[in-house]
Amino acid sequence: MSTLKVHSIESAPDESKASLRESVESFGMLPNLHGVLAESPQALEAYKVLHGLFSNTSFNAEELTVVWQTINVEHECHYCVPAHTGIAHSMKVDQKLIEALRNDEPLDNEKLQVLKDTTLSILRNRGKISDEELERFYAAGYGERHVLDIILGLAQKTMSNYTNHIANTPVDEPFQKFAWSKEVSV
Repeated sequence: MSTLKVHSIESAPDESKASLRESVESFGMLPNLHGVLAESPQALEAYKVLHGLFSNTSFNAEELTVVWQTINVEHECHYCVPAHTGIAHSMKVDQKLIEALRNDEPLDNEKLQVLKDTTLSILRNRGKISDEELERFYAAGYGERHVLDIILGLAQKTMSNYTNHIANTPVDEPFQKFAWSKEVSV
């Protein structure tokens, strides 16, 4: 059962209305997550800023997708896995990589697998990862900036994943065809 309201532009607090209009202009629709976050204009703004910042890190489309979906799947986010599946398709990410991430399967690309493993370790261990894990990450071609960029992605996804769990946010119509659950991936 949903415990948080999904606002429309009309029902949103006045401080959120302009930001929601920007969302509609950017996405051609009002994402339900944004409608939920609109209850707190500051939460909505923070999420959008974090999304923009993470999207503009040095990670390419595949790497962004690995970080996003690794976190989404680990957090079992019914909303974000389908949404980021659609986003990955629009970013021209390889279908095989998309499905491997959704199904929590090993990745064919070793560098991307190391990125997934490091993201999971940071997430599961609350930032406490071993020197060996960091060395493996650096040996794969990543640097200190990338560690911090993963943490930025974690901040963004933790915010959305937790919100979606509490709100039981309905999956947006364009992403419903990518419906997902931890037990059975479609």
